[in-house]
Amino acid sequence: MRIVSLAPHLTEWAFSLGLGDNLVGVSDYSDYPEQAKTIQRVADFQGADIARIVALKPDLILAWDGGNKPQDIHKLSSMGLKVFKSKVENIADIASEIKKLGAITNSQKKASILADNFIQKLTALNHEYAKTTLIPVFYYSWTTPLMTVGPDAWANKLLHVCGAQTLFYDSPVDYPQVALKDVLTRQPQALVAASKSARADLEGFWADHRSFLNAPLIVVNPDITSRFSLRLINELKLLCEGIN
Repeated sequence: MRIVSLAPHLTEWAFSLGLGDNLVGVSDYSDYPEQAKTIQRVADFQGADIARIVALKPDLILAWDGGNKPQDIHKLSSMGLKVFKSKVENIADIASEIKKLGAITNSQKKASILADNFIQKLTALNHEYAKTTLIPVFYYSWTTPLMTVGPDAWANKLLHVCGAQTLFYDSPVDYPQVALKDVLTRQPQALVAASKSARADLEGFWADHRSFLNAPLIVVNPDITSRFSLRLINELKLLCEGIN
């Protein structure tokens, strides 16, 4: 089976199911596992390269409903190509979608084991960190401009597992730009930087305000927290331990 993946997390799913050698084309940022970096790129933030995909004669195309352009998915389907369209809205969807992929790639057993293990760990985290009053957390990816997450953003769903919520739970948008003084005024109990920057640099941003803000800084890998990967569960455990 010749498979094309149009999103990094779908590339990871294929490898998780033992289908890495079947991948003939992947999207930009498909960087895990290491072998994924050597596969031909057929999609980026501008969209899918339809001509290149067709030339690869894929038996199956893995598409992200909500990430890939709807017109690209429709075009590929209308050409008679088999498209697996996956949509993830909640963390548990990662497990159910992997089972669906396993069902159409003759890897049901592997998919079931991986999915059940993921749900078991997710359930344990939800149980361990459940709280009646959620911990206010300032979650951000960069400081220029200083942006955070609103109540419906993916990152806030991660925080909820940890018994926490975004400091800006009242934001009407998913990714609001905020003022530093508002962060200090609201007094988060933890700071979470989804960043690959050096910890010293991240700490440096808050250094001048430490007499007023003593919230610990937790650093998470944005390539994992923003991606619907099976690796998410381990990063989520670290996040919860840091917050609590």
